Amino acid sequence: MASYLQVDNISKSYGDRTLFSDISFNINEGDKIALVAPNGTGKSSLLKILAGIEYSDRGGEVKFMKDIRVAFLDQDTSFDAKRTIFEEVYSRMGDISPELREYEAALTSGDDKRLERAISAMDISDGWNVEQKIRQVLTSLKIERWDQPMGELSGGESKRVALACMMLQGADFLIMDEPTNHLDIDIIEYLEGYLQRSRCTLLMVTHDRYFLDRVCNTIMELDRGALYIYRGNYTQYLEKREERYANMQAEIDKSRNLLRRELEWIRSTPQARTGKARYRINAFYDLKDRASVSLRTDSVEIDVATSRLGRKIIDCMDVNLSFEGRKMLDDFSYKFTRGERVGIVGRNGVGKTTFLNLISGRIAPDSGVIEQGETLRIGYYSQRGIVFKPGQTVLECVQEIADVVKASDGHTISATTYLNRFLFPHDTFNKRVDILSGGERRRLYLLTVLMQSPNMLILDEPTNDLDIMTLNVLEEYLLEFKGSLIIVSHDRYFLDKCVDHLFVFEGDGRIKDFVGQYSEYREYIKECESAERGSERSAAPQKSVQPRQHDTSKRRLTYKEQRELEQIEAELAQLAEERAELEAEISSGTLPYERLSEVSKRIEEIIGLVDEKEMRWLELNE
Repeated sequence: MASYLQVDNISKSYGDRTLFSDISFNINEGDKIALVAPNGTGKSSLLKILAGIEYSDRGGEVKFMKDIRVAFLDQDTSFDAKRTIFEEVYSRMGDISPELREYEAALTSGDDKRLERAISAMDISDGWNVEQKIRQVLTSLKIERWDQPMGELSGGESKRVALACMMLQGADFLIMDEPTNHLDIDIIEYLEGYLQRSRCTLLMVTHDRYFLDRVCNTIMELDRGALYIYRGNYTQYLEKREERYANMQAEIDKSRNLLRRELEWIRSTPQARTGKARYRINAFYDLKDRASVSLRTDSVEIDVATSRLGRKIIDCMDVNLSFEGRKMLDDFSYKFTRGERVGIVGRNGVGKTTFLNLISGRIAPDSGVIEQGETLRIGYYSQRGIVFKPGQTVLECVQEIADVVKASDGHTISATTYLNRFLFPHDTFNKRVDILSGGERRRLYLLTVLMQSPNMLILDEPTNDLDIMTLNVLEEYLLEFKGSLIIVSHDRYFLDKCVDHLFVFEGDGRIKDFVGQYSEYREYIKECESAERGSERSAAPQKSVQPRQHDTSKRRLTYKEQRELEQIEAELAQLAEERAELEAEISSGTLPYERLSEVSKRIEEIIGLVDEKEMRWLELNE
C-alpha cells in the first residue's frame, strides 16, 4: 500500500495546556480511520492541522503524497446566506476542480493553444457535466429545492450541502469532523454506504458507534497527548485498549517496586552522591517519572436526585398543529406514562423539535388539549444548546441556576464540586463559556439541565458534540433514570440502548407508534419493502402457463423444447449482463436526470423478464 500521508513531530498547545506533543504517524492508501479521544483533548485541532487550517506549534511536518486531492468536512461550514443551494455548491466547484479552473482562466487569456489544452482536459475529466453531477449528488442527499437561499436552511440541511460539496470534490483523502451531526438517519445510512463503497482514504472524528464500526477498519486513539493505533473495529479497539492498559500498569508497578529499592539507597548512602554515582542518581529520577504515571481515566459522574412524579404526566387529546402551511400534527392523542422511554425519529423538517416544544409548553397547539401533571418537572436539553450571557463564566452560568445540587441519596453537593464531576477543574471556573469547545459547552449544558432534578427528560439530539466516553456515562445514567424520557436522536446505538418504543414521524402530521428498538424498526421496514417489491412482481402481467399432466418418470425434452431451453439460458445471460452495465452506469454519478429515469425503468423491466424466463426454465427442467 502506498503511503498517502506522513506526519512527523507535530504539537499543539493553548496557553499552558498541551493537547499533544511531537506525535508522528503514517496513513496508507485505503485506510479508513476513526480518531477517538475525550472532548477538549485536541481531536478537531489535529484534523485542522492536517487540513492546513491550523499549524503545529513547534515545526513538525505534514506531508501528503504528490497529487493527492484532500477534502475537509468541518463540524460547521460557513456559507454565503444570500446564495441559493445550487449557486453555493457550484461556486465551490471552481476551487476544487483544476480542469474547470484552468478552462475559465484560458477563456480570458487570449492564448489559443492554452484554451485548446484546457478544452482537451475538460473532455478527459468530463468537466462539461459538472452541473449535472451537482444535481445528481444533491438529489442523492434528498436536497430538492436547489433555488432555496442558504440562509433559510436548518442545521441538518446545511450539513447535507456541506457533504455535497465534499463529495463533488472527488478527493482521494477525506478528513471529516463529526460527519453525522444534525443528519437524519436515512442520510446517515446513505453516507455510511457511500463511504463503505468508496475507495477513498478516510480519517474522521465521530461519536456514532454504529457508523464507526461499519465504515472504519482502524481506530486511532489520542490518549494523554500520545497517539495509539489499533487495527480493527470499535469493539476490537476496546479489547486491545484494555490489554494495553494492563501491560502499562504492569510496567508501572514494576517501576514502583524498583523505585522503593532505589529510594532506600538514596536515603541510606548520602555519601554516594558524588560524580562517580551520578548516573545512578539520574536513573533514579527517570524511574520516579515512570512510576508516577497514572492510568486513571477521568469520566463524567452523574449523580442527581429525581423529583417525585405523580400518575399524570402529559395527556394529549386531539392535538393539531400547522407551521408555515405544513401539517405538523393531525389529531394526535396520547397519554405519556411514568417511566416511559420514547424515541422520536423521522427525516429533517417533519416536526420533531416542534413536537418537543409543544408538549413542553413552549408553544401552543392550533387546536386540541395538552395537560401536564402537577408534579411534572421537565428538564429540556434543546438542540440549540446552552444559552448564556455575554462574558459569562462557567461558574456564573451554573450558580445562576443553583449553588447546591441534590444528589440521589438526598445529600447536597456544591455547584463547584458538581462542576468537578463533569470534568470542569477549578482552573476552568472563571473561563468564559463562549471560548469553550463544542463538546465542553454541551457537557456544561447537560450539567445545568440535570442539576434542576427533573422527573421528565426531553433530549433533542443529546449526542451531538459529546465524546464517546461521556455518551457511555449518559447512557448508563438514563438506564437508571426513574422518570419519563423522550429522546430525539439520529444516533442509532444511543436509541437502541435507551428507549423501548418509537414515535416515527412520517410527515403530514402522521405519527406511527412502533414498539421496539430502532434496529428492529429498520428490519421491519426492510421486510415491508421486500414484501412490497414481491407483490409488484407477482402483480405484473406474465404469460399464462397451462398445467401439464405428467407421470412420475422424467420425460425427455422434444427437439423444440431443447432449443427453447438453450435460448432461455442465452437470454438470461444477456439480461444479467445488461443489468450489470445499467447498474454500473447509475453508480457512475454522471447520468443526466432523463437518462437516470430511463435506466431505472429498464432495470425494472429486466427484473420482470428474468422472473418470467426463470419460471419457464424451471418448467422445462422438471
